[in-house]
Amino acid sequence: MKKFLLCSLLFAATHAAAQSKDEKQILAILEKQTQSWNCGDLNGFMSGYWKNDSLMFIGKSGVTYGYDQTLANYRKGYPDMDAMGELKFTILKVSRLAPDAYYVIGKWHLTREKAGDANGHYTLLFKKIKGQWVIVADHSS
Repeated sequence: MKKFLLCSLLFAATHAAAQSKDEKQILAILEKQTQSWNCGDLNGFMSGYWKNDSLMFIGKSGVTYGYDQTLANYRKGYPDMDAMGELKFTILKVSRLAPDAYYVIGKWHLTREKAGDANGHYTLLFKKIKGQWVIVADHSS
């Protein structure tokens, strides 16, 4: 019985550490995106997304598919640092769906002098693909 209990505790500790490591990696991606955005680096910001035609972005204009089209939409909507402003993410929830999938719910806020502030909420679906966490779906409003 003691051996079973010890094995159960070791499994639980290992599982919790792995989950914590994954969450830390996902939060680091979001931090890198924030830093890239605030430096005017849209390519750096997009490095958190899946570079694939199946990437899905849902926004006020509807559904966009594909990494390239999503990047093009960001470039069109945020052509310069004034339009981009300063980004801040507030993480509301990080939940594990499966060993290779998490979702993140949060708020975004842009502080902008000329265009005025903008804000909203988002749900991100992260998937571990080829050993890397990437955003495969983004619903931002």
